Amino acid sequence: MSTNNVSIDIDGTSVDLPVRHPSLGQDTVDAAPLAKHALFTFDPGFTATAACESKITFIDGDNGILLHRGYPIEQLAAKSDYLEVCYLLLNGELPTKSERDAFVGSITSHTMVHEQIRSFFNGFRRDAHPMAIMMGVVGALSAFYHDSLNINDPEDRRISAHRLIAKMPTLAAMCYKYSLGQPMLYPRNDLSYAEDFLRMMFSVPSEDWQVNPVLARAMDRIFILHADHEQNASTSTVRLAGSTGANPFACIAAGIAALWGPAHGGANEAALNMLYDIGDVSNVPKYIAKAKDKDDPFRLMGFGHRVYKNYDPRAKVMRDTCHEVLDTVGLRDSKVFKLAMELERIALEDDYFVSRKLYPNVDFYSGITLSALGIPANMFTVIFALARTVGWISQWCEMVSEPGFKIGRPRQLYTGYTERAYVPIDKR
Repeated sequence: MSTNNVSIDIDGTSVDLPVRHPSLGQDTVDAAPLAKHALFTFDPGFTATAACESKITFIDGDNGILLHRGYPIEQLAAKSDYLEVCYLLLNGELPTKSERDAFVGSITSHTMVHEQIRSFFNGFRRDAHPMAIMMGVVGALSAFYHDSLNINDPEDRRISAHRLIAKMPTLAAMCYKYSLGQPMLYPRNDLSYAEDFLRMMFSVPSEDWQVNPVLARAMDRIFILHADHEQNASTSTVRLAGSTGANPFACIAAGIAALWGPAHGGANEAALNMLYDIGDVSNVPKYIAKAKDKDDPFRLMGFGHRVYKNYDPRAKVMRDTCHEVLDTVGLRDSKVFKLAMELERIALEDDYFVSRKLYPNVDFYSGITLSALGIPANMFTVIFALARTVGWISQWCEMVSEPGFKIGRPRQLYTGYTERAYVPIDKR
């Protein structure tokens, strides 16, 4: 392979495929010229296929690196806040003070949802999964905010992005309150993004609610750590839906649907449920043995990652946050936390897990942290969707603003029947 192209032979004809050189990451062979020769690539799971060009997020899984617009996730989690990260993802640069003030003002001005949206909730059973409700309600937003659906208008895209970021906490809290039969609360724009979300989740009109700064900061970090993660399944779904020209609310609803899968957004819920199943520290050796047995279907949830072959950089931040929250709410000595710490110790010391790089990931710690905050497991993925909305809409904006963007159309490797004649029913 040369530095600029790679050549392959197709029926005696040499075809040059350009090699693209990214600012970070692996060189990428541009396979588009193959289509002219009626030849396509086969890559199940898209493990070696770049479906887009992007400037938003970079992941180096081997070295445990996650960058948003070039900034390490550890620095953003320690020094920034969620709305500043939102601005960064949407606009490409950290805001000046005046830009930040204007952006925060725009987001807080859009936190209310149309009053008729409340009636949507009555169409769902009280025990409906919150993600089912979120998919329906977010998709329905396009029926209320159709004044900004021209995807070719940068101002419409900006307004839609701000509306989605602003309204997701309100809708998520409404899902939770509906399941409890409690009054749904209106947002309060004098509070921060994370503070107001926690207030809408846990306060009731009959009592005063006080902000706990440690818990609010933990919630804000959780939002930051889940804001974007490059071309994962849900982000790719948003991009593919958006490539058809679909409105942004419909595209985000599609992303929510993809995120609901237990292999994607449901991983932190699965990790917490696993801890409940193990039950006690005394049962850990038995379950570790099951995890090592290739013939046993049991797997340790919250350990290892498809992308990260090193320690998940988000997990380091989430681990510290988890400890802060547990100290604040007095749960450090809880059975679940002691169990989690024992599993963590084994995963970091046992050669079986170390050699396979099955380190604790962000889902392992976030499930424990969210539970300590008082959030039920069926709301975990909703909060993930809330946080990831800015990543989805940033990726969508990037795609639709590209000159001549076109509809996604993956190819297939067909292995079915060749052409055959129809057989009448009396001859079958």
